[in-house]
Amino acid sequence: MARSSIEWTEATWNPLTGCTKISPGCKHCYAERMALRLQAMGLEKYRNGFRLTLHPATLSEPLRWKKPRMIFVNSMSDLFHRDVPAAFIQQVFAVMAQAHWHTFQVLTKRAERLRELDALLEWPPNVWMGVSVERADYIERIDLLRETGAATKFLSCEPLLGPLPNLPLDGIDWVIVGGESGPGARPMDPAWVRDIRDQCLAAGVPFFFKQWGGPRKDRTGRLLDGRTWDEWPRRAVAPVAQDG
Repeated sequence: MARSSIEWTEATWNPLTGCTKISPGCKHCYAERMALRLQAMGLEKYRNGFRLTLHPATLSEPLRWKKPRMIFVNSMSDLFHRDVPAAFIQQVFAVMAQAHWHTFQVLTKRAERLRELDALLEWPPNVWMGVSVERADYIERIDLLRETGAATKFLSCEPLLGPLPNLPLDGIDWVIVGGESGPGARPMDPAWVRDIRDQCLAAGVPFFFKQWGGPRKDRTGRLLDGRTWDEWPRRAVAPVAQDG
């Protein structure tokens, strides 16, 4: 288990690492930068750099973490990548169901494969399923998500690369918005953020504003109109700091 600095989770679990780019949100992938850095440091898990690699030995890790945590699954990959065998995805879901005291957050850009495999998956209530929607031409990912059996469904509009008017929020339990950060970060218009927030308020969907981003995200912060927006799905409570 790796503690996470991501504002909307507590820890990360990576039963696979590595990925390939499929849409504009992938252009400056933080996971790719991190994987190559860890490879250069000699970490065995990242011996293949950012090439997709399964790590079956890590599947049981959450079962050993006895204190309940909010866990982001595959921060360094995409569970629904086309080259991940369906049987391995089912194993990941079986572990999440067994580790019922944790909350697992799964996020994908590959909504088509998510929908394709939905019938093969058991959806325990402690698994939140999300899709990334960075621009309006990827709105169809939301409809595919809504067709799944996930009990809690969420959107990650990060990096937000354009306006997202008229989001189909029916059946969506949570929306995260954030700007791109790191080298080459593309700008985010505050009007895009406010519009999504206002859509969430009108629809009664919890809204979480993660960051403004930029090359130095620590300088831009995460205040929107003078306050933080740390709303959570109604089935959840905010993560608490871990002391062990």
